[in-house]
Amino acid sequence: MSLVNELKRRNVFRVGAAYIVAAWLVIQVVETIFPAFGFGDAAIRIVVIALAIGVVPALVFAWAFELTPEGLKREQDVDRSRSIAPHTGRTLDRMIMVMLAVGLAYFAFDKFVLSESREARIAESARQAGRSEALVESFGDASVAVLPFDNMSDDPANEYFSDGITEEILNLLAQIPELRVVSRSSAFAYKGKEIHLPEVAATLNVANILEGSVRKAGDRVRITAQLIDARSDTHLWSETFDRTLDDIFAVQDEIAAAVSSALELALVGAAPTAQVTDSGAHENYLQAVYFYNRRTEADYHKAIRYLQKTLEEDPEYVPAWTRLSSIYAILANSGLMSYDEGYALSLDALDQAARRDPDSPHAIRCWIAMMYQHDYPGAARHCRRSLELHPNNASVLNNAAVLTQLLGRRDDSIVFLRRAIKLDPTSPIMYVNLAARYASLGMLDDAESAVNKALELNPDLYRAPAELAFVSLLRGDAEQALQRAEGVGQESLALLIRANALHDLGEIEESSRRLEMLIADHADTGAYFIAAAYAWRDEADAAFEWLDRAIDEQQNIDALKTEPLLRNLHDEPRWEKTLARVGLADSQVADIEFEVVLPDLADGS
Repeated sequence: MSLVNELKRRNVFRVGAAYIVAAWLVIQVVETIFPAFGFGDAAIRIVVIALAIGVVPALVFAWAFELTPEGLKREQDVDRSRSIAPHTGRTLDRMIMVMLAVGLAYFAFDKFVLSESREARIAESARQAGRSEALVESFGDASVAVLPFDNMSDDPANEYFSDGITEEILNLLAQIPELRVVSRSSAFAYKGKEIHLPEVAATLNVANILEGSVRKAGDRVRITAQLIDARSDTHLWSETFDRTLDDIFAVQDEIAAAVSSALELALVGAAPTAQVTDSGAHENYLQAVYFYNRRTEADYHKAIRYLQKTLEEDPEYVPAWTRLSSIYAILANSGLMSYDEGYALSLDALDQAARRDPDSPHAIRCWIAMMYQHDYPGAARHCRRSLELHPNNASVLNNAAVLTQLLGRRDDSIVFLRRAIKLDPTSPIMYVNLAARYASLGMLDDAESAVNKALELNPDLYRAPAELAFVSLLRGDAEQALQRAEGVGQESLALLIRANALHDLGEIEESSRRLEMLIADHADTGAYFIAAAYAWRDEADAAFEWLDRAIDEQQNIDALKTEPLLRNLHDEPRWEKTLARVGLADSQVADIEFEVVLPDLADGS
């Protein structure tokens, strides 16, 4: 008997064919399932290699053994007259046909069902990669992220000093209009992490990274700084400064000048310089900045104490006055201090800053004019001036976005927010704000995408679930809005969403019960939400009554003019009268001048 005939008799060919078909099916399943569980290409390659190696033992096994009614036996021990090899062969044929049918079904499912979503993911990945490459190509050298300088001091408590020096260098560079500098919040997101500079640059859409270290001992300080072209991972400039604390401001100026020179920036104006104070006041100020950036009520009060110490030593130090004003405004706006008291203290500190530097307080004055004084023409003046001084400051741009939203200029608001996001690309709150603007324009798919980006950056962001629920509500998907309301942590917002969604579902009694709970528990701070619930139910009298209360009690009404939940009120004669109470009637905002020409960012936008 020839070898080929013997191989056929022992079903070696059939076993090989069955093995290959089965292995192919396993590989298809692995390629689909492994990525969902976090396994990468390496794990898939291991499976493929193992299956390839396994074909040889499978064929050897088929040659050496036969399946009999008594079980598996060595082929040489089987009586040929009682062999069931032909029957086993027919069984293998059927198995191969079944597996081929399964394979064809999988191929059809993959082709006509899975491929569309997979191709969409591939296209999105390619688009994002192309976008990053195009950005890097377009903005050339004129963009930088200043990563937190390492604290190399013997005392870990000196971290406040290295963080503060980093922030001051960042702020100094941000004053150069020709340079795009990523905001502090995005840059400091990498603090304490193992990083790969090209990946960081791609995430932040910058061409260059400035990093370094600070070592402080007594009144001596050593600062090492290096500027790196992140595309090629090569050094453009580096230097070490050994100075006394009294020379720290000169070091900052030198670093800013060196970065400008290394990037060959053609500065229109003079290079920015740091404001000088004595070393003791500066130490207290850096401590204040450290606690300020921790963003808790207790830390805000610690920051106030350090700022007061700073100003005792140097009452002329303007950054301390403006930072103090900012903290008081935050405490007032967050309900952590009496509204009137907090804003009064904030304005007092601003007056002190303005006496020493008339241009210093514009950004905070813009915010106070909008949120506390409802002086929108004044807000526009201060916001315009702060944009002239700091066109590449994400916080200033966010102020402009809030102002234009208040004035009903939603398209302009989106433009300002998009620019702010380029400067602060890892800020989740910016994306939530952008989502709210999209939603107010009815761009609900864009709104949902923006919220999902915010959640990607911070899965615990408290405002994001509420924005998603509002998107569902505005789409008319009340069931989904109810589901998404489960993730809303702020009770007043959750009650508003549920009351409106249940009303849309025709569950009027249950909707009214949620609204009654909202009124009972949150009338003192949530009159605006109660008005929105009544407006959604098309109960105009009650809605206007609660809007009047929100205005009388100076509750937050920054979305009043563009709030989609209030759209049922827009045809009411009382609507314009309500807007007029706070200076937002069409006739009032039409007279507010707020035309701003911003210099191009380094990427041409």
